[in-house]
Amino acid sequence: MSSKIFTPTNQIKLTNVAIVRLKKGGKRFEIACYKNKVVSWRNNTEKDIDEVLQTHTVFTNVSKGQAAKKEELIKAFGKSDETEICKDILAKGELQISEKERQTMLDSTFNSVATNIASLCINPDTKHPYSVSMIEKFLKDAHFSVKFNKNAKQQTLEAIKLLKQNIPLERSKMKLKVTYPGREGSKKLKESITKLSTSVESEEWDDDTFVIVLLIDPGNFRSIDELVRNESKGKGLVELLELKEVVENEEIF
Repeated sequence: MSSKIFTPTNQIKLTNVAIVRLKKGGKRFEIACYKNKVVSWRNNTEKDIDEVLQTHTVFTNVSKGQAAKKEELIKAFGKSDETEICKDILAKGELQISEKERQTMLDSTFNSVATNIASLCINPDTKHPYSVSMIEKFLKDAHFSVKFNKNAKQQTLEAIKLLKQNIPLERSKMKLKVTYPGREGSKKLKESITKLSTSVESEEWDDDTFVIVLLIDPGNFRSIDELVRNESKGKGLVELLELKEVVENEEIF
């Protein structure tokens, strides 16, 4: 007489896992991720969901391998697509890690925020950027603390607003050269991109091509690039001349 070991079909065993937990509709849901990948996903440095999730399965308890039932998912999330639900949990859930791991990740995010600010901003009085160590000190003095549920980019913008209240700080500018072929539509395009710039340095016609050089906030680069590409049907060109408006011969990109 042969004996069989019964394993429940809704149980999946995983090891070396980072768990992200979200309570929704009065029930707990968990997903199993690879360690160190959750923060990368939230920072948008990792874009492949397969590199983040150990399995595209939503659990009620990862450690016990108990997968959530389809009806539970529909009731709580209004859908049954587990990959999409995993993304929701990744965005809003709480990462379950040890205190030591938590502190390491917080320190890493804090450093990323300071590094971002040092690369994006300058002292408007000197036109020089601050060093990363100086930015870290300013952030600590302003009692800025990083959060797990927001990515480094979001927290960088929040930190810039906070620092502006305490020190001379402004976003550095990008110098762009926009080339637009043909006279038709050039006036409309000029008006549109000028609204997105802080100043126009020069504009001229080169044969039948309109060329304009302008300074913009880095946050407007994508909008201008898409505007030129769409208006010119792909024939226009946006060139980055300098990343920062600082003292001559410094920080040229």
